[in-house]
Amino acid sequence: MSINLIDAQGDILITNRKYVITGATSGIGNALAVRFSKNNVVFAGYRNKDFVENLKKISSNIIPFYIDMEEKGSISRAAEYIKSQADKIDVLVNAAGYVVGGAMESVDVDDIRKQFEVNVFSHLDFSQQLLPVLKDKIINISSMASFGIFPFIAPYCASKRSLDILFNLMQIEMSAKSALKIVSVKPGVIATALWGKSMELNKKSIEKAKDGYAEAIEYLRESAYKNQTNGLNVEKVVDLIVKIDSCRRPKSSYTIGADAKVAAIFSMLPQRLVNFMVKKLLHQKIKR
Repeated sequence: MSINLIDAQGDILITNRKYVITGATSGIGNALAVRFSKNNVVFAGYRNKDFVENLKKISSNIIPFYIDMEEKGSISRAAEYIKSQADKIDVLVNAAGYVVGGAMESVDVDDIRKQFEVNVFSHLDFSQQLLPVLKDKIINISSMASFGIFPFIAPYCASKRSLDILFNLMQIEMSAKSALKIVSVKPGVIATALWGKSMELNKKSIEKAKDGYAEAIEYLRESAYKNQTNGLNVEKVVDLIVKIDSCRRPKSSYTIGADAKVAAIFSMLPQRLVNFMVKKLLHQKIKR
């Protein structure tokens, strides 16, 4: 690994590395592609072909590759393509994902299956297939949702929790034979289009949930659109990931954002107390 510790702007500068980033067309994945491609080769995953040219415009170091996280054959073809182009990948960043929300009593179980397919199983499948060429780190973009205390996005919470558990145990199992590090990054609410997109994708579940939950759903809808601009600046998360990348012995998990840190502490309380407090807070916010 080649690292020039500080650049002219005071940022950590990493050079001569090879990265694979899923979900590279928006949000954290795109911001990472921009940052890492300044001095490194970046394989940038996309699903919508309309974004290919945008990726290419970022840098000549960007190599776009198609991957549909819902389609196993697409995942295999993407992995084979990357292995045909590089005999070594330093870091895989699993950044692709989306949110399934709604009231658990009415959310479609098939939507929950899709949530796990995209947010969990696809990342595990892709990572397993790239293991022969992965040399340094797997960095998973998890969420404070993994602490499991957020009503009406239970499928998303469960998927992020599962992602963390599966990969953390993979790290433990592999430790005797591999130096590969696996890291979970748990941001709080980030100012990206993810939340607005999630409202569009969950229209059916939201409509189903209106019976008995109208005020709560409306509050969550308003919050989702506010989060697009009021959340944590995505560059703060990128800065953290760059530091993790430069660290030889990173921690297994990092939490970033005041809300995420509060959620982490909150989740350690007795479940009964957690449930009481979450219900109380939700009802207070709805009444405002």
